[in-house]
Amino acid sequence: MGPAWANFIQNLSSNDYAAIGDYWDFTARPDQKPPSIDWLVWILLGGRGCGKTRTGAEWISRRAETVGRIALIAPNLNDAREVMLEGESGLLNIGFPRKRPRYIASRRRLEWPNGALGYLFSAEDPDSLRGPQFNAAWADEFCAWAYPEAALANLRLGLRLGDKPQLVMTTTPRPIPALIKLMQAKSTIVYRAKTQDNYTNLSPAFLSMMEDTYGGTRLGRQELSGEILLDQAHALWSYAMIEACQYREDIPALDRIVISLDPPVTSGEKSDHCGIIVAGRQGQGRTAKAFVLQDASIQGVSPERWARTAIDLFKAWEADELLVEVNQGGDLVKTVIGSIDPNIPVKTVFATKSKKARAEPVAAFYEQGRVVHAARLEALESELLTLGTSAQKGSPDRADALVWAVTHLLTQGGLPPKIRSI
Repeated sequence: MGPAWANFIQNLSSNDYAAIGDYWDFTARPDQKPPSIDWLVWILLGGRGCGKTRTGAEWISRRAETVGRIALIAPNLNDAREVMLEGESGLLNIGFPRKRPRYIASRRRLEWPNGALGYLFSAEDPDSLRGPQFNAAWADEFCAWAYPEAALANLRLGLRLGDKPQLVMTTTPRPIPALIKLMQAKSTIVYRAKTQDNYTNLSPAFLSMMEDTYGGTRLGRQELSGEILLDQAHALWSYAMIEACQYREDIPALDRIVISLDPPVTSGEKSDHCGIIVAGRQGQGRTAKAFVLQDASIQGVSPERWARTAIDLFKAWEADELLVEVNQGGDLVKTVIGSIDPNIPVKTVFATKSKKARAEPVAAFYEQGRVVHAARLEALESELLTLGTSAQKGSPDRADALVWAVTHLLTQGGLPPKIRSI
């Protein structure tokens, strides 16, 4: 820093400092600045809280200075508004106030002072991107889009205005085919960022909690480090199977609902999780489907605490049965549950095979399309992807509880059961 620049800095007022702090060129990391080489698609793969939203918003803000029509696409319209526009790092809250756009909610449109226009779209409705044309686009959380291939295809066909229409994509990665294919294109530039890279703007308590919870796990590598994790050798579940089981419609009326419980051997902060899965069944026999409704697994609590959690879920979901594995603890599990509420119908099951062997027929049900996830269950899905492989860390308690639930629901009244009751 030269003398003139140092003197300039020393004479800045507090308002001047605030203005400089808000000026992206002074504060952005290298991975948050557009590539200097020629590109049509710039992808920022990042962990949670790494600054992806701010990166996308700042790029759009700069593009709005020179282009006329901009597309903003999120997993749904609520995310588009709450994150891309109104979030702390959204377009309505960054940059100099006089340059910020105003939002016309009735038209889902942004209007910049210079006349540039931005339009909000939901990836749940790919056909809404047919027809409109744009100079630039920002695609946020692409890997959470319901129909990534169709929405991306329509978006790219609409990027046809100006000399160089460009797309910036900000997302926590998943190895979905649409992302892999886009990353391999010659005109695509890929940057990566970790949650820790943005530590100056994140709560130390949040960073500590994330590291304690996900550090060293595959889910942590994906959600915190922004890595794309490919299928494991000899895994029963693949990413394609997990993506295919995501259910995007209203849950139908279910014939039966169970709460499946895989208790830990010990209690305390460092104990295994108590796997608690809520699942239901629609239909009978070989056409029946299992719906995985909730993963309520907890760690580091007493037997009374996880028993109460399971009982509360039983009542909230109006379940028919509470299914409990009793390899460890035997009748103690039933005793704990019975002491809290003796009216809860408990069915105990005992494992006679390894976890992977018990999971094999359940993985087959997934391949047949007979199991669907009613929500994105990331921690559970991460365990399924590594169950029985060299990448498995710790006991797969969530996955084990799911295996009991699905086996119980889909082998009654049709196929012979694979579990033995005590």
